[in-house]
Amino acid sequence: MTHYARFKTALSGFALATVLAVSAPLAAQAAGVTDQDILNDAKTPKDVVTYGMGTQGQRFSPLKALNVDTVKNLHAAWSFSFGGEKQRGQEAQPVVRDGVMYVTASYSRLFAIDVKTGDELWQYDARLPEGIMPCCDVINRGAVLYGDKVYFGTLDAKLVALDAKTGKVIWKKAVAEFKDGYSMTAAPLIVKGKVITGVSGGEFGVVGKVEARDAETGELLWSRPTVEGHMGELNGKPSTMTGKLNATWPGDMWKYGGAAPWLGGTYDPETDSLFFGTGQPAPWNSHLRPGDNLYSSSTLAINPDTGEIKWHLQTTPHDGWDFDGVNEFISFDLKKDGKVIKAGAKADRNGFFFVADRTNGTLLSATPFVNKITWAKGFDMKTGRPQYVEESRPGNPAEAKEGEKGKAVNNCPSFLGGKNWMPMAYSPDTDLFYVPANEWCMEIWNENTTYKKGAAYLGAGFTIKPAYDDYIGVLRAVDPKSGKIVWEAKNKAPLWGGVLTTAGNLVFTGTPEGYLKAFNAKTGEEVWKFNTGSGVVGSPITWEGDDGAQYVAVLSGWGGAVPLWGGEVAKAVKDINQGGSVWVFKLSPS
Repeated sequence: MTHYARFKTALSGFALATVLAVSAPLAAQAAGVTDQDILNDAKTPKDVVTYGMGTQGQRFSPLKALNVDTVKNLHAAWSFSFGGEKQRGQEAQPVVRDGVMYVTASYSRLFAIDVKTGDELWQYDARLPEGIMPCCDVINRGAVLYGDKVYFGTLDAKLVALDAKTGKVIWKKAVAEFKDGYSMTAAPLIVKGKVITGVSGGEFGVVGKVEARDAETGELLWSRPTVEGHMGELNGKPSTMTGKLNATWPGDMWKYGGAAPWLGGTYDPETDSLFFGTGQPAPWNSHLRPGDNLYSSSTLAINPDTGEIKWHLQTTPHDGWDFDGVNEFISFDLKKDGKVIKAGAKADRNGFFFVADRTNGTLLSATPFVNKITWAKGFDMKTGRPQYVEESRPGNPAEAKEGEKGKAVNNCPSFLGGKNWMPMAYSPDTDLFYVPANEWCMEIWNENTTYKKGAAYLGAGFTIKPAYDDYIGVLRAVDPKSGKIVWEAKNKAPLWGGVLTTAGNLVFTGTPEGYLKAFNAKTGEEVWKFNTGSGVVGSPITWEGDDGAQYVAVLSGWGGAVPLWGGEVAKAVKDINQGGSVWVFKLSPS
């Protein structure tokens, strides 16, 4: 079966969604979310209005009532079902404002829920057309709030602004043509009145781009392609070319080069920079595109006013393993050798934990956060480039006999990554990053392929296998000063959900087995768990309610890329039940 056929098979059970925007009286509404509210989100524990619990994406809460001593008293307050037959792949992070939770669900749905009672206030279902082509399940990772509106992207590559009180559509804009392979799964980012988004679709040979729209009208303000050779746009006119034509791409390969920034971005107000990671170059067969293939598998720093690229850090030049570079880049202050450096960190799919100067992109360190890495020996810190192990690159099918694939190689980590989309967290209290990692390897080979608009464009085949018999997932606490792993907590199944950390010395994350778990942030000791009934692949949040209680929320609903792409790993977790709900837990005030 071809990879495209697998996509079609995976999509065959998808039901068309219908629009349902039911107006209902609200106990309160998310009105007047300002730019300052967004910038202060990490410091205002009574609400969560951004993806990442702050534009820098640290996912740290200053709340302390819930801690290693009191967490035993954390109990379920309510659970809300997303309903219907659409019970799969719930990867979203909720947002909360003025007593209302806004949460997206699979198949591009958005719900407004009363946080006191768990009652539905309104529901919006995007009307998805036939032929949508999401590579990695029908997921959506979240919505954001600004003014009196709530914003999110849909699987048919549209950006939607809804009235936060009623759920009615204020505006809807097509970001790209879904028939060409584009989609949207990431939560938007709001900066200076602009809605900043990326696109998904790298497996279909799309051209990645980061764009800014006016939050009030949806009007396009600027567009920045993430593949070298394409022209940017500013205020409706051509601006500057991304990179230099054919500098690192041969021939016409840049015209369908991938590099989709499908995970969304972070924003650092101190340097006034957007940070967006980009996906793999297309196709996967690297022998068809000699060169570094900028700006794929990179982190880009972008001017939020103009869309110009300030600097880039390419973590896998000439990517031949689908490692991407899309993982979130989290701003933090690196305290080392008596100095404080404005830094940023990312745990890359290629298995290395990167720390860079966020003012200029200078690489400060690159250390493994998984045990098995075979594609590179390490990074040359003088050049900032990987030290490749050439025999770990899949063979060139052009050198094989006619009709045969290229030489297969065994490589670690697998293309699903040392860490995939699921966001890590950083605690300024412990100075540690908490990384949801996976230990798995793959057999991978290259195949001949040609580009066809709207069709899968891989040129590779693969089989994924666990690296160890007793575990795949492992939550690791990483010291960014040294790159050392301070503690780890292993899990039998892969970890596929985000992480939350708090000033109460806690770290929360979920497991495919259905548990939301809490760990001691300093020692890694498991101190609490609750089974939600389906795999937890969403990102937890916490906030303080009007009643003085501390709340924790997380989505439950197994799905995502692992069941679709996971090979032997997918078989090992095939009996995990799908689901579709959000759980809210409460620690009552003492």
